[in-house]
Formats: sequence, C-alpha cells, structure tokens
Amino acid sequence: MDLRFVLDPDLTPELREQLVALWVDATNAGGAVGFVAPVTAAEVHPVAASTLAEVADGPDRLLAGYEGDRLVAVLVIVDNRFHLKAHWRVLKRVMVHPDTQGRGHGAALMREAERVARTMGVAALHVTVRDGLGLDGFYRRLGYREVGRLPAALRVSPTGSRDEILMWRDLPGPAEDQNADRSLY
Repeated sequence: MDLRFVLDPDLTPELREQLVALWVDATNAGGAVGFVAPVTAAEVHPVAASTLAEVADGPDRLLAGYEGDRLVAVLVIVDNRFHLKAHWRVLKRVMVHPDTQGRGHGAALMREAERVARTMGVAALHVTVRDGLGLDGFYRRLGYREVGRLPAALRVSPTGSRDEILMWRDLPGPAEDQNADRSLY
C-alpha cells in the first residue's frame, strides 16, 4: 500500500498520541530515535511535546505518512534558526512503524522530505545516525554521504557509547531529479 503524506497535519490530541505510540514502538523495536529501549509513553511524552511545540509555533515542519488512516511514518524538518544556515535543514525523529518496515516506507518518507525541502528552496539535508545499527547504509542508498562523526557522542548506557554519524545530501535540481533512482520506493 502506498503512503499518503501530509505536511504539517493538524496537531490534534489524537495525532499527538499516535505519534507517541509510533515513537515508543519504533524505539522498542530497536530504532534510534532519541531513546534506548525499553521506553514508555510517559518517557516519550515530554520530548514529543517539545518537538511538536517547535512544529506548532514554527519554524519546524512535521511530515506524516499514513497507510489509510493509520500513522506509520514521520519525520521533522528542522530549521537551523541561523541565517547562514538557512539553505539547509536537519531531518530528525525519522521513524517508520516496525510492522510496516520492508515495504519501502522509509525510502518513500525520505524522498517526500526531499521533495518538500526543494519546494522550500532548501539546497541540502542533514541527518545524524546512531552508529552500530547499520542505519548509515540505509541513508547511503538514498544518496546521503558521511561528512563526519562524533566519537562516543551518544551515551546509550552507563558504560556504553556510540558514535554519532553526520550525514549530508545535496538535493538534486529538477533535471537531476528526473533521473533519480525510484526503485527504492
């Protein structure tokens, strides 16, 4: 089933709860979206509230992907809030529901984020990745390249750390986009 994308959906209480549930499920399935499993809705709520406040009040944007009426994918397009960085954005909280993975939803979500960013006049996107989970391979297949890493920047347990991988994608212009590989959908 194809995803239906909504940019900046109405942040109803129902959507907020769906987002928290997706975040909990993604984290507890091993996803790297700001927490380490196991996580509860009570732990996610304050971070979700802060994230969504930046969307509701601007300048960040929420991109939601639906299978029918079910929220199954989401990411936040974060404004840098600095005029010398106005030409690029950060993608945060990139997540796909674990029971829908393997259907190309992650690639479709990222491609839609690229499309939206181009309509905003954005020239590049940046995403950070927790090392050790193989996520950098997913982003490489989508055209992102590693531009650096912060060693042991993410403390995942009292005695364990992971590198934070910095990844970057220049957005193709219209002519380049027509030749893009759509097989990742």
